[in-house]
Amino acid sequence: MAVFSLAAVPRDAQSWLALARGCEAAGFDALLVPDHLGRGPAPHLALAAAAAATSSVRLGAYVSNAGIREPAHLAVEVATLDLISGGRAILGIGAGHTPAEWEAVGKSRPSVACRVRRCLQVAQATQALLRGEFVEADTPELVMRARLAGPLPVQEHVPLTLGTANTQLLRWGGAHADVVGLSGLGRTLEDGHSHEVRWRQDQIEAQLEAVRTGAAGRSRVPRLEALVQRVAVTADAGASVAGLREQFELTEEEVLAAPFVLVGTEDEILAKIAACEREWGITRFVVREDAMAQIGGLLPRIPG
Repeated sequence: MAVFSLAAVPRDAQSWLALARGCEAAGFDALLVPDHLGRGPAPHLALAAAAAATSSVRLGAYVSNAGIREPAHLAVEVATLDLISGGRAILGIGAGHTPAEWEAVGKSRPSVACRVRRCLQVAQATQALLRGEFVEADTPELVMRARLAGPLPVQEHVPLTLGTANTQLLRWGGAHADVVGLSGLGRTLEDGHSHEVRWRQDQIEAQLEAVRTGAAGRSRVPRLEALVQRVAVTADAGASVAGLREQFELTEEEVLAAPFVLVGTEDEILAKIAACEREWGITRFVVREDAMAQIGGLLPRIPG
């Protein structure tokens, strides 16, 4: 069964709470808030407000930037959200990529290898803190001594979503995460925020193979989730993706086949969702607020 989550940001109190209620009523599995320091809201504060207006939708950052977030702060925020929401929090973590976010905290963005090492250490430390364990670390990437005395999460296990396209992180996610979020993103471009993409068939297969390698021997493999960059219900799919095709130098067929694009008639999108599960094992999708109505209208037609 395919599951959809909605990534959105608040603009004012009234519309944010209405969006949270609408997200839950439409059947989305989770309401997610991006974490981009200086470019958007504090995710867990926004989600705590949404928790008060909802009762079942899950709540999480998509995803917390491990490069600038400290495990103790992150664990306290997630545990508090879990307490307030009655056990609906998700721990979402990624390595981060935008240089301006490091500059905002007085640092320079590290190399890819350093960001990967820190991401793994922050993920492990935060999970341990959420279990009530004492955590001590003294590495080039992470220095800390902490225990989360309270609040502790309501859930026995706060599910971890690891969002990435990095091979090493994909392998680790295969071995340890509950959900591996496939970003489909490659090298960060000169603007510090945009990316190349890894949407070709061979690139997608390589990402999935990394997850499978990490999950080898694991009794409960992670669910695979795709971050959808374009949603459009249209009878002219080719015209709708022409800009993406030119921007990323891909063929129309490559764009339309990628799990990061859901474009076509309602029946074509439903067939694409089923194909993603059949061909790649992808059963989860994250869409942005501008796709809420279109996907919300399709959710009743997705087999339960």
